[in-house]
Amino acid sequence: MEKFRKLGIIEPILKAIEEEKFEQPTEIQEKSVPLILAGKDVIAESATGSGKTLAFASGIIESSEKGEGIQALILTPTRELAQQVAEALKNFSKYTPLNLKIVVVYGGVSINPQIDKLRTADIVIGTPGRTLDHIRRRTIKLNSVKILVLDEADRMLDMGFIDDVEKIIRECPIKRQTLLFSATISREIARLAQRYMEKPVEVSAEAYVDPKKLTQVYYDVPDNLKFSLLVHLLNHEKAGLVMVFCNTRKNVDFVANNLKLEGIDAHAIHGGFTQDKRDKTMKLFHSQKACVLVCTDVASRGLDIQGVSHIYNYDIPSDSKDYVHRIGRTARAGKEGKAISILSSRDYDDFRRVERDYEVDVIEEKMPEINRVKIKWTETPSQKDRRGLKKRRYSSGWQGVKRQNRR
Repeated sequence: MEKFRKLGIIEPILKAIEEEKFEQPTEIQEKSVPLILAGKDVIAESATGSGKTLAFASGIIESSEKGEGIQALILTPTRELAQQVAEALKNFSKYTPLNLKIVVVYGGVSINPQIDKLRTADIVIGTPGRTLDHIRRRTIKLNSVKILVLDEADRMLDMGFIDDVEKIIRECPIKRQTLLFSATISREIARLAQRYMEKPVEVSAEAYVDPKKLTQVYYDVPDNLKFSLLVHLLNHEKAGLVMVFCNTRKNVDFVANNLKLEGIDAHAIHGGFTQDKRDKTMKLFHSQKACVLVCTDVASRGLDIQGVSHIYNYDIPSDSKDYVHRIGRTARAGKEGKAISILSSRDYDDFRRVERDYEVDVIEEKMPEINRVKIKWTETPSQKDRRGLKKRRYSSGWQGVKRQNRR
């Protein structure tokens, strides 16, 4: 605890840290916490799982007062990350005497309960779209904000939230502390910082992944054996929690449903699901009641999941940065991890780009003897419904009516 205490963190937060059994500060905490507590604007380059939430939470909790309006606003790219940040803030602040009101706002759920909670909020964590919605409805007041946090800023830009983020920033007081956390500092991030931050101090941390503990391999397979190899590896690799990455929602559904039909406890998560379904899936995975999570990069980014032993790239991402983010979810905190890429002909160009951009040391594994798995699930229920609707419309003469109307 002494190392955390030397950073200037107050005793109530230290008590929560000790309860969590954190042994020593991470690199990003050591570099950023003293600056944050000193009131500086900070640009921190750090990956998911690097301990950044505690870094900005320490400043927010210390500076916030009960009942003085919304004094801190944290913007995150996804609903899941917003919830995770909120839970962390509640945990770190539980021994403070103020009982700060922490409110989460995101889309996909009813806005009315959020409106009620915002009336007495001290700290707000939100996604850009829903936060801007509240601003337009005048159900959120940001005139008392002292600290603004842009968490996973690069992902918010990648998802097209830049305009929303800038509109929200302009609603906050000019005199404030701004903290920007991002896995990479692009030109767009630098321009955003230049426009809205006051003499920011830049800090960065090395990747949280231990390269000595991470094994990276790939298999080069015929297109028609890609899924069969995934099933074989999931059945034969000694694994804890597993994440399988796909590039599209359609592939996530395809992989997850066919894995279930093969008796593998797989669960899908992507932006097409309702918030309730996403919450239930993550709860299962966090509790380790589900062992295989099949996901897209957008849905998974920002989720800090402990104990992931294997990462599977069923699709190779078109953006090399996403490959680094994926493999960064294993081999953490001194534990062994393995990243396995399954290449077919459509992945070659993207994989060459990853090798060129990051000079990754990936070993080719020999194709094992596998049984070909029969694909049983090929489309979503919604696709079936739309197909059935078209048939009914055609049989009832609807198409002919539509043609007449066009004329």
